Amino acid sequence: MLLRFLKRRQTAPFASRVAGFFAPLILSLAATIHSAAAQSIDVIRDAEIERVMRSYEDPILKAAGLDPHSVKLYLVNDPEINAFATQSPVPGESESIFVNAGSFLQLKTPNQLIGILAHETGHIAGGHIVRDSSAIRKAAIPMLLGLALGAAVMAMGGGAAGIGLIGLGQKAAQAQFFQFSRAQEATADQMGQRYLLATHQSGRGMLEVFNKFAGMEAEITYSHNTPLITDHPLSRERIELLQQLVEKSPYKDAKDSPATLHTFHLMQAKLAGFLDKVDTVLQRYPPSDTSEEAHYARAIAYFRKPDMKMAIDEANTLVKLDPKNPFFWEILGQIYVEMSQPQNGILPYEKSVALAPDEPLLRLSLAAAQIATGKPQFAKPALDNLKIVLRQENNNGFAWYEAAQAYSDIGNEPMANLSTAELHYNNGNYNAAVHFAGVAQRKLPAGSPDWQRATDILAISKSNSDSRQ
Repeated sequence: MLLRFLKRRQTAPFASRVAGFFAPLILSLAATIHSAAAQSIDVIRDAEIERVMRSYEDPILKAAGLDPHSVKLYLVNDPEINAFATQSPVPGESESIFVNAGSFLQLKTPNQLIGILAHETGHIAGGHIVRDSSAIRKAAIPMLLGLALGAAVMAMGGGAAGIGLIGLGQKAAQAQFFQFSRAQEATADQMGQRYLLATHQSGRGMLEVFNKFAGMEAEITYSHNTPLITDHPLSRERIELLQQLVEKSPYKDAKDSPATLHTFHLMQAKLAGFLDKVDTVLQRYPPSDTSEEAHYARAIAYFRKPDMKMAIDEANTLVKLDPKNPFFWEILGQIYVEMSQPQNGILPYEKSVALAPDEPLLRLSLAAAQIATGKPQFAKPALDNLKIVLRQENNNGFAWYEAAQAYSDIGNEPMANLSTAELHYNNGNYNAAVHFAGVAQRKLPAGSPDWQRATDILAISKSNSDSRQ
């Protein structure tokens, strides 16, 4: 059974071929290549950052003629600049785009990150993603939808940055992947530039990132004294063609708006606060810096230090500067909860939910705070919040864990067992899912929807467990 705040990392099994933006850099630095069956991605969930990524990507998807609801965006806990697209292993999603946290931290402008997303959208729209139905059926993302950034930071032991390595299997599989990708990159560039043109955005950001990568590629090749094996060939011809496309656009000199830049800087500060060393954060955002992003970064760094008084002071400054920002209230609530004062965290979380009622991760954090108090009067409100979360994210493992706790707190053990079965089912632990679904089924009213759900979990989990034998 998981601890309440998930004191461990969550990784996402991954068995589908990807089309990446600059995967070779990560591959050249990877110390270990996992087998295809053990590939994993270290994913961070955060409602605010996901909202920002969606604001960048949705117009691009629409310009490409794709349904934004069919493409999921994920943030990867990796410090390098990278993004990649893949056929999604999650039912109901067509494709997924994974963006490294380092893309936020290292890039200078939103336009550069948008350029990366436009390129990945080109891979999707161009049909470059190979669909392996067998691999997709076997793939799962256990707990992927379960963590707000706060929970992820707790899972990482207080926010220490981790590097997610993406294994691509044996050398033969790598060679096949490289051959596949080399044939598609220039096309993805051109299609991405077309979408930027259609959305009246500059293509210069994409070009700037490619020029940056070209320099990095040359440096790595020189330092290792061997050519860099690459599936994204950064030839001079390719960059020159990209340059021509950029210069032809009437929007080549379009700039990010001040509001867009400000939001981007807030995301950089938030990620730096959680993932960088505390001393590094406080040097980058000293007390003399009174910007919102500096207060944001310091609030997070101080509670990681830990210095609760300074963390609360900085968070309170944030909510005074912008009381309508739900994510400033969220960080105040998170500080209280993670510093063992969950009841004090409830009001800030309630304010965050009131300001952004459609953000399931905020509501999940509120429910977790309510349950963490250990007080019976909060169990029912927590369960009400969790039911809303699970209507939006039914495969959210952390929500199912909290639901099991809430049902147990109100004395409904059959539903606690069914929720635990859902947790293990979504986590791919089919033997445990069979056990808890069976226990729940015997106590639930025969023929009821919950009884039927337990029956379904039993049947599917037994089948999946048998197929692994």
